[in-house]
Amino acid sequence: MGLLELFILAVGLSMDAFAVSVCKGLAMPKITVKKAAVVGIWFGGFQALMPALGYLLGSQFKESITAIDHWIAFILLGIIGGNMIREACSGECENENDSLDVKTMFLLAVATSIDALAVGITFAFLKVNIAAAVSFIGVTTFVISAAGVKIGNIFGTKYKSKAELAGGIILILLGLKILLEHLGIL
Repeated sequence: MGLLELFILAVGLSMDAFAVSVCKGLAMPKITVKKAAVVGIWFGGFQALMPALGYLLGSQFKESITAIDHWIAFILLGIIGGNMIREACSGECENENDSLDVKTMFLLAVATSIDALAVGITFAFLKVNIAAAVSFIGVTTFVISAAGVKIGNIFGTKYKSKAELAGGIILILLGLKILLEHLGIL
């Protein structure tokens, strides 16, 4: 997986966190750098942690399912992308409160990074430098989430559903690309 593909994947994965960050920003009467950084650290940290865990899980089964790994990547990314598109069409903010307490942020960080766990499983079947990949995903999500808080505070939910829709489409297209490459079509 090249740097451009990794960047596109990182942006796609961060769209759930961006959407929740927009909702957080919408609920906050006053945005500070500290608040935006707290949101970014929670979401970026979990978006980095989950693919690492997924990679470790996937590595355990790599030998036994190598023949169908491209189908697994295609199906997982398709399901994740489809779910993001469905959520984008619902148009709701998952959590419209400004609380940044540990319990709230932990639950939101886990909820927005489950898809990254599945992507980490697919990393086990691809040629990916896992340390670089998870770092890149974490930093990208941090930046996008911190910006999402500010964007939500200024613009409201105008960009939330568009971001989730774009993220879903990106993940589906990446899954399709992986499948087509393994089938020798690309």
